[in-house]
Amino acid sequence: MISTPPEPRPILGIVWMLVTGLCFVAVTALVKHLGDDMPAAQSAFLRYLLGLVFLLPMLASLRSADYSPRALSFYGLRGAIHSVGVILWFYAMTRIPLAEVTAMNYLSPIYVTLGAALFLGEKLAMRRILAVLAAFAGALIILRPGLREISPGHIAMLGTAILFAASYLMAKRMSGQVNAAVVVGMLSITVTICLAPVAYAVWVPPTLNQLFWLFWVAAFATAGHYAMTLAFAAAPITVTQPVTFLQLVWAVALGAIVFGEGVDVFVILGGGVIMASVLFITWREAVQRKEARRAIPAP
Repeated sequence: MISTPPEPRPILGIVWMLVTGLCFVAVTALVKHLGDDMPAAQSAFLRYLLGLVFLLPMLASLRSADYSPRALSFYGLRGAIHSVGVILWFYAMTRIPLAEVTAMNYLSPIYVTLGAALFLGEKLAMRRILAVLAAFAGALIILRPGLREISPGHIAMLGTAILFAASYLMAKRMSGQVNAAVVVGMLSITVTICLAPVAYAVWVPPTLNQLFWLFWVAAFATAGHYAMTLAFAAAPITVTQPVTFLQLVWAVALGAIVFGEGVDVFVILGGGVIMASVLFITWREAVQRKEARRAIPAP
């Protein structure tokens, strides 16, 4: 007997993605507040280590999960990829404004599109190629090479977007096979393990204040990943993806009001160009899937 996929629930998907965005903006604000007194690898490790406490409600789901060698390899690979991305992200957060971090993170879906073409053999139609080029033009608007200095934080954020793209694509693949608790729980466990030796190499004694704020980073990040997985399971990406653009609005407002960062029109413009490209690619993929379903003859 073949099980049919659940009916999409677009309103629920939008709500969960709104929750996801608010949680991730809270994470960026708290990391920005912590500053660079602690090495990025150690901050990332402590965020995930402290976050393990939030796995307690997920123990029943984790005990019943599939732990075959293939599944463990998949979880481990995602954890390793995400670990490097998290280190780069923590580093970028201490070097560049909140709005730039958020806007450049929109490149992740573009890297997913390119990766599918380069490694999975998917064809890139001319419209999708133009959308990808437009997204990179948006990145250039943000970076403005030659007109200002491109800092190591910008370079780290470019790497973060690539690695998070791979991780989130794997999460989307898993969301239809296992429940959200297992997806989030296994990410927390594998990333903690992968970050431990790197954190040990650069370890400095943390203060109680740093541990307090990192605990809340862990809380909001875990909630954000859980909400994102529920959004993916509830509705297609074509429905949930546009909601992520609100993160840039919130990041710009938070950076200006709380951290005294100037509102950079080029960052907003570049982020808008990237997001428009992402929306176009997502919409075209949805149209192609519908056309493919219509082409299948009825039994």
